Amino acid sequence: MIPLRPAPARPAPPESGPGESKEIKEPLWRDLIGEVLRHERRAQDRTLKDVADAARISLPYLSEIERGRKEASSEVLAAAAQALGLGLGDLLSLAHGELTRRTAAYRRPATAPYRSYDGLCLAA
Repeated sequence: MIPLRPAPARPAPPESGPGESKEIKEPLWRDLIGEVLRHERRAQDRTLKDVADAARISLPYLSEIERGRKEASSEVLAAAAQALGLGLGDLLSLAHGELTRRTAAYRRPATAPYRSYDGLCLAA
């Protein structure tokens, strides 16, 4: 007997076990911003209380921002940056630099390598 319909293709088994991902995830923006704020504050030998008071935000909230637990509004980030003598653009630029540094090792090339196309082109 010959089947009229081909058997459905079986899915390929996963190459990695459950929970294992070969894809490297980029860091969260709030983590980068928090790390930059903490680095700048420590570089100036300032306390959380000092910066929180200057920025007019609560000390626990600033601590949570630095630890990447909270996503602060642009107003809060601008106030924290200003308290550290930075502009909002400076803060974002420093965070972007850190993101670039961390992801450079596994980033895809900007352009795909050249491959010939052996397809058929039809004109209308």
